[in-house]
Amino acid sequence: MNKPPLTLYLAAPRGFCAGVDRAIKIVELALEKWGAPVFVRHEIVHNKFVVDGLRALGAVFVEDLDDVPLNRPVIFSAHGVPKAVPAAAQARNMVYVDATCPLVSKVHIEAERHYDAGLQMIMIGHAGHPETIGTMGQLPEGAILLVETESDVANLRVTDAQSLAYITQTTLSVDDTKAIVAALKQRFPAIKGPHKEDICYATTNRQASIKAIAGKIDALLVIGAPNSSNSQRLVEVGRAAGCAYAQLVQRATDIDWRALEGIGAVGITAGASAPEILVNEVIAAFEERFTTTVELAETTREAVEFKVPRILRVGT
Repeated sequence: MNKPPLTLYLAAPRGFCAGVDRAIKIVELALEKWGAPVFVRHEIVHNKFVVDGLRALGAVFVEDLDDVPLNRPVIFSAHGVPKAVPAAAQARNMVYVDATCPLVSKVHIEAERHYDAGLQMIMIGHAGHPETIGTMGQLPEGAILLVETESDVANLRVTDAQSLAYITQTTLSVDDTKAIVAALKQRFPAIKGPHKEDICYATTNRQASIKAIAGKIDALLVIGAPNSSNSQRLVEVGRAAGCAYAQLVQRATDIDWRALEGIGAVGITAGASAPEILVNEVIAAFEERFTTTVELAETTREAVEFKVPRILRVGT
């Protein structure tokens, strides 16, 4: 049986970012150093395949510090945690390793700096996301106002319109965030922003790579987890860029082949917490059903690397 022809546009950059790579290494090195079990507060990154792999090595994932035995180390996820969490670990004399992405930590520092300067903080982010919870938890309760949409800006009640600053979650849609920032600046002309964009390089690059291929493809598949903010944003960016069919899949088994009947070109990308092995799995699934031509659509190259904490470095 002849297989229909199909061009796969493989977006690049895609998949693991430096913060995710570092967080996974932290768990692996902790298991080497202390043996199993090593406890991790929340999923280290939002990807079931990654989490299951680390669980098989001896990592135990919990949502509360109270679920960690006092004699075992605990790792805080890449999304960051409220200040109260490491404070509680210190109070119990627990060994802990903070795997917060350095670019998330940068936002934490910004928030504290503005707060110490007497500015009221506004955060652009998604309510309930671990990163938002962690960032807002850097300051006293109520010190940071959260906005998710442009309409939220109109309803903000601030103490002093002349003493405001904003920060953002690192995994947002670049375009949506620009619109919200514009609304903030229009309503509060004196508001201060970050010296450099809070949305991280990896989020920005992955969204840009989708825009670059959107005009060439009939469908877009984003490999990532449903609870991964940056992966969900990639789907939204694809749809906004004109992809009539843009879908999030965790594995090749999630692909809806009926929806792809009769198409000639598919774009494939992966969220920042999705490993390349899952990309290869999806490509293999297409090769079983189509005569495929794979084209790499690279918009930039990434060379960012973050060191693991000192406690896990060899010779320290």
